[in-house]
Amino acid sequence: MGADLSHENAHDHTTNGSTPHSAPGFRSEVARTLSKGPAVGIDLGTTYSCVAVCQRGKVDIIANDHSNRITPSYVAFTDRERLVGEPAEIQVGLNPENTVFSAKRLIGRPFDDPLVQSNLKHWPFQVVGGGGGKVKVQVSYRGLEKAFYPEEISAMVLSKLKQVAEAYLGRPVTQAVITVPAYFNDAQRQATIDAGAIAGLQVLRVINEPTAAAIAYGLNSSSKWKTKRNILIFDLGGGTFDVSILAVQDGIFEVMATAGDTHLGGEDFDKRLMDHLAQEFRNKHKEDISQSKKALQRLRAACEKAKRTLSSNVTANINIDALYKGVDFHATITRASFEDLCSDLFQATVRHVERALGDSGFKKTQIHDIVLVGGSTRIPMIQRLLSKFFDGQELSKTINPDEAVAYGAAVQAAILTGHRYQNLQNLLLLDVTPVSLGLETVGGVMDVVIKRNSPIPTKETRNFSTTEDNQSSLFLQIYEGERTLTKHNRLLGTVTLSGLQPAPRCVPVIVVTFVIDHNNILTVSAMERNTGKTNQLTVTDTRGRLDREEMERILQEEEDYRAREKAEQEKIEALNSLESTTLQLKRAAVETVLDDRAKRRVLEMCEETTAWMEDNQLAPKKEYEERKRELEEVCSSIITHFTTDGEKPYKGGLGEKR
Repeated sequence: MGADLSHENAHDHTTNGSTPHSAPGFRSEVARTLSKGPAVGIDLGTTYSCVAVCQRGKVDIIANDHSNRITPSYVAFTDRERLVGEPAEIQVGLNPENTVFSAKRLIGRPFDDPLVQSNLKHWPFQVVGGGGGKVKVQVSYRGLEKAFYPEEISAMVLSKLKQVAEAYLGRPVTQAVITVPAYFNDAQRQATIDAGAIAGLQVLRVINEPTAAAIAYGLNSSSKWKTKRNILIFDLGGGTFDVSILAVQDGIFEVMATAGDTHLGGEDFDKRLMDHLAQEFRNKHKEDISQSKKALQRLRAACEKAKRTLSSNVTANINIDALYKGVDFHATITRASFEDLCSDLFQATVRHVERALGDSGFKKTQIHDIVLVGGSTRIPMIQRLLSKFFDGQELSKTINPDEAVAYGAAVQAAILTGHRYQNLQNLLLLDVTPVSLGLETVGGVMDVVIKRNSPIPTKETRNFSTTEDNQSSLFLQIYEGERTLTKHNRLLGTVTLSGLQPAPRCVPVIVVTFVIDHNNILTVSAMERNTGKTNQLTVTDTRGRLDREEMERILQEEEDYRAREKAEQEKIEALNSLESTTLQLKRAAVETVLDDRAKRRVLEMCEETTAWMEDNQLAPKKEYEERKRELEEVCSSIITHFTTDGEKPYKGGLGEKR
């Protein structure tokens, strides 16, 4: 049973946020979130992530505990612990099957998604189908097989960034604005919000990455932006590509059009180079390194390093000792050959620019600024192609491509929590929806209700009717996409309206309303006008989203993980403290003038303790503390009482004498 569009009174349009007059509604939302302390902005990236905070009108990009301003989006699982960031990335060559990266390419997608399937053979970790067709990553953790949703992996990265921010600010952080690719669909956005919740963050807003970068560019520009400027944000990161065109004036950032690909970025360039070198190894040495996950991971790391080198040099050398079966691998890759390998991928970015430009209604000459964002924009050929497309126009490189997105997110976070500093007084963000949304009508035709690049938040209402006499129920299938027939588009969900009064076909009036909120989340409701019978669906891809019970289970598990990891950290600190005390006592025995018997006794006790530590690496914290206390008491007493006349007792590093 389908739906048939009634052309009479079929269109009622209301848009909040499409003009500057929406500012009062925007600011009333601010009042609701005012203010639980500093909220942070987080760029949750495919390969690297970044966190920033805006305080007193100034944005700080927060360095992590390794003094790096960007953190690898890696999570590793071992027999003893869970590692996030640099520690996870460093050990990936030794533990590839249990080191997860690129979770952003999985989040919000079902297992049977062609893009998920195409990546399976390139990842060293195992991706499996969970209940309801959801994606899970399977690893070995603490000696047990464990499966995690992509949201959980992303939440672990977010938790790390949360800790980094809390250490910097000296207070708890509970609120954040998280960025997503402009072309993320509804399910991917919802899943990102779920990841934030698992990490203990209230996600105030998810905003599009190029839009966040535009805020960073606008606030850092020396221009006062009094006159209207049209800027194009070209955002090419590790895993996703977005291009957005914005009109900016007097602090109002209005997105005019957006385009992109959620599966195009630096990782794809690495993959091309890796496949090429794997074939070269096969030709030279008659061995297939794809049989070894460790070898592939070492080659992947070398390819990423070579790609970075080729952005500033015309050649890059790859030297990997004992890559596979003891065979060393040495190769030289030129910038020209790398550009040839990735030529079609580079050209694809320009096609998206062309599409966004057409949707915006602007000509090339009307774009005032072309802003590069994302680490992959450092590739020289990318810059050449983009400059050539705009007839030689100079590209703007005034903002840090790795940090701009987090910068803009931090500004938005400050505004949403009521921190409107002087330089942010008039800032207003007006975004758009990236994909057309509609319903299936008779013949499988896609009836577009909200066109792509419509300003958000927005509301659209249409009238539909039945296609059969005495139809008792109506099934409204909701799709996203740009094709004429729904079979070529993506099904988002179904709204069912039951209990309709018997009537001839086309007589009942079914009022269908599409509402998109600030987070680009779609809600569809249907009402039968005569009876007032209604039904509503917040559209989610149930194959990719976590249900409420799963979320509660994951939240509880995450609490257990945090408690366990805290206990593990305290145990490690107790073990280290015992080892440090043992070494200090050995030194004290040697440096303090003791008689031979006393010195021998102290050294024997220290050796016994060292041997005990080696045999008891899994002992509880309490045992380490007890052992330390006993060792300090006995040795301190020996050193104090058996020091030769004329020498002062050794007191350093042993704590109080007991």
